[in-house]
Amino acid sequence: MFEVRNLTAAYGQSQVLHGIDLSVDRGEIVALVGRNGMGKSTLMKSMIGVMPARSGEIVVDGVNVTALPSHRRVASGLAYVPQGRQIFGTMTVKENIETGLVVTGKSDIPREIYDLFPVLKDFERRRGGNLSGGQQQQLAIARALASDPKVLLLDEPTEGIQPSVIRDIARLLRDIRSIRNLCIVVCEQLLSFILDVADRVLVMEGGRIVHTDTREHIDEAAIARFLAV
Repeated sequence: MFEVRNLTAAYGQSQVLHGIDLSVDRGEIVALVGRNGMGKSTLMKSMIGVMPARSGEIVVDGVNVTALPSHRRVASGLAYVPQGRQIFGTMTVKENIETGLVVTGKSDIPREIYDLFPVLKDFERRRGGNLSGGQQQQLAIARALASDPKVLLLDEPTEGIQPSVIRDIARLLRDIRSIRNLCIVVCEQLLSFILDVADRVLVMEGGRIVHTDTREHIDEAAIARFLAV
């Protein structure tokens, strides 16, 4: 469903990604982990097209989207929940979700989204900026799902969220995977969250993938060492 092939990216003369290869199956949740500065967010931005790749390919369901701008990648099936959520604070919850509908040509929010996020239905006329951090994260995910994606990318979804809500976010991602049968790639540093949601864990260090584990064989101690400062 989703492939990244030999992807490189750089800020000026400073190369940040060094030949990333990544393949994600339909219905799979893959976690990209690593300390700050290891290239995780750069990889996310390169995959969605916010940052241009220097070389390599990004393929969604057999379609090479590498040369496409971000909005056309979204139309091709990629959805992105950025670090910090970046919802529209002055717009209502309903209006925020409706911005995700643009690429689908639809005007009505699918009932399924409110079934997944009942709190957003309750607060649909409330301004996004007046929601709690956890509610804003749900709103950002709902907005991404409104574009009817095949691949959902999430960058640091637990950042600034209290532990009880983090468990809710983990459950939501598993529910979304089950209902939509899409693939999910999540960048994260919180090990407990990773162990809760991931089918496969890829560790990034120095702009490279240096360690891989499946759920059945996750070496928690090894991953914790990679995350240690």
